[in-house]
Amino acid sequence: MSLVGKILLAVAALSLFVATALGAYAAHGLDAVLEPRALETFRTAVDYQFYHGLGMLAVAALGERYEPAWQLKLAGWLFAAGTVLFSGTIYATALGAPDWLGSATPAGGLCFMAGWLVCAYAVWRAAPIVLR
Repeated sequence: MSLVGKILLAVAALSLFVATALGAYAAHGLDAVLEPRALETFRTAVDYQFYHGLGMLAVAALGERYEPAWQLKLAGWLFAAGTVLFSGTIYATALGAPDWLGSATPAGGLCFMAGWLVCAYAVWRAAPIVLR
C-alpha cells in the first residue's frame, strides 16, 4: 500500500472516530445546551462527516486497486477538506463561534461535490490493475 493511501485511510478512520464521538455528544450532552435548531444543524454536520469519511475509505481503497490512483486519492483529500470546511464550521458556529466563520461552509460543500465528481471521473477512466 502506498504511503498516501495509508495516510488517507488513517485520516478517514480518524474522521469517522470524530464523527462517532460528536454524534454521541450530540445525542447525550448537547440537547441540554443547544437550542433545537442548533442541535439539528450540528447533527447534519455529523451526518455529512460520516458520509464523507466512508467516501474517503472507499476512494483510498479504490486508489490502491486502480490506475491512475492519484485521481481517486484527490477525491479523498477533497472529502477531507470538505469535512473540515463544512462540518467543522457548522460544529463551531453551533457551539457559539462567530457567525462569520460559517462563510467557509459553502466551500466545504463545494469540496464534497468536487470530490464526488473526481471520483466518478476517475472510476470511469480507470484501468484495473492485473493481479498476479
